[in-house]
Amino acid sequence: MRNNTATLARRVYPALTPAVALVALLAGCTVGPDFKAPDAPVASGYAEGPALRSTVAADGTVQTIDGEARLPADWWHLFDCPALDGLVRQGLADSPSLAATEATLRQAQDTLKAGEGIFWPQADAGADMARQRESRNAAGGARQGAFNLFTLSASVSYALDIFGGEHRRVEGLAAQVDYQRNAMRAAALTLATTLVDTAIASAAYDAQIEATVAIVALEREQVRLAIVHATAGTAGQAAVLSLRAQLEATEASLPGLRQKQAQARHQMAVLVGRLPADWQPPFFNFSELTLPRSLPLSLPSALVRQRPDILQAESALHAASAAIGVATAALLPSVTLDGSFGVSSTSSDTLFQAGSGVWSVGAGVAQPIFNGGALSYQRQAAIDAYDAAAAAYRQTVLNAFQQVADVLRALEHDAESLALLEQAEKTAGAALALTQANFAAGLAAQADVLVADVQYRTAKLSVIAARASRYQDTVALFAALGGGWWNAPAADH
Repeated sequence: MRNNTATLARRVYPALTPAVALVALLAGCTVGPDFKAPDAPVASGYAEGPALRSTVAADGTVQTIDGEARLPADWWHLFDCPALDGLVRQGLADSPSLAATEATLRQAQDTLKAGEGIFWPQADAGADMARQRESRNAAGGARQGAFNLFTLSASVSYALDIFGGEHRRVEGLAAQVDYQRNAMRAAALTLATTLVDTAIASAAYDAQIEATVAIVALEREQVRLAIVHATAGTAGQAAVLSLRAQLEATEASLPGLRQKQAQARHQMAVLVGRLPADWQPPFFNFSELTLPRSLPLSLPSALVRQRPDILQAESALHAASAAIGVATAALLPSVTLDGSFGVSSTSSDTLFQAGSGVWSVGAGVAQPIFNGGALSYQRQAAIDAYDAAAAAYRQTVLNAFQQVADVLRALEHDAESLALLEQAEKTAGAALALTQANFAAGLAAQADVLVADVQYRTAKLSVIAARASRYQDTVALFAALGGGWWNAPAADH
């Protein structure tokens, strides 16, 4: 095939035989490394010690790890809360930050299409009308006086990508498209995760505020009784001051909780693209949220093909690899073929008559000779950038595996913590019931009932926080596994 091409070149353009023959021989040569995605880490699991199979029963739920379970792209549906579904759906539709990543992806796609234009001949057309006068003293003399010159022309040029520099450039642009596509996936996952986390936190703040208000009421009654006893001389002033200090500390916790609740609601509004003053997010309650019982867990070898951040790092590595090819090709000769044809005449009446035609065909070869080592150092810089991208990729993978390992241990330990706190709540509840019975029988004072009630409600506060942590651990697992985007319909990928 190459010999036939060279023969044809000699027949058509005898004067250009050496250059065109060289082009034919080198056609298909693409300098620079061919990118290959890094292999997935070889790992038997995510964390040291026995693999987590299931959590302890807490809040009436045992969560089981199922390696065969499928993580849906709309994983928030697993919490079985219509209000939460609507919130996330609205965020994905209206979030300005997500719209920005979508626009950036479109920009990368359009830049790629523009870059692919280099593989096509470039054609231009022009028209020119001028009045001019030539020098009489120029070589060959000159026509007398001024004259008009009318010209219509078209030109075609084509840059031969002999060493594949332009192919590598377009390869890098395609890698940038992949990078932005995964950036959009990461942004959507972050948005959904933040919305669900914030909704869970909002439910916890509401419950904590309610419990704290009840404790404040009880502690105020304790202070009132202590003042009565101090006035009667059956209790000292120190007891009154101690109880009052406890009351003031409890009251002081309320503004902080209310501020966190306000911030959570403001954040939900902004995440769905609304002004906090103009939109009221739904109120959430743990009774409306279902903790998923079956939790998916991807194989370690599959994680690198699922997490958007790892795929982003891989795309950055791919782009860096292509840049080496671009920099290498810049050291080598470049060849351009060009031709033009048209008509030219001193009168518009004769512009299209025989003899007015003009044309030219040519080829150009350019070879960098001396540039102070700039091109060589640019190639070395591209290699250094690739090394940096490779190290960043490895770190991203390590961080991802750590995140999954941390979440698995959090699922295990937070379930244990919640189970113990629930037991403490039950014990405090039993103590309160017994104290109330003793009070009814005249065997305990009202102050004893108040103390037991405060202890019970304080235990409930701890349970609320632990329950929220367990829900958020589940969200963190779904996010750490990549969010299930690969299980969405193909059109949504």
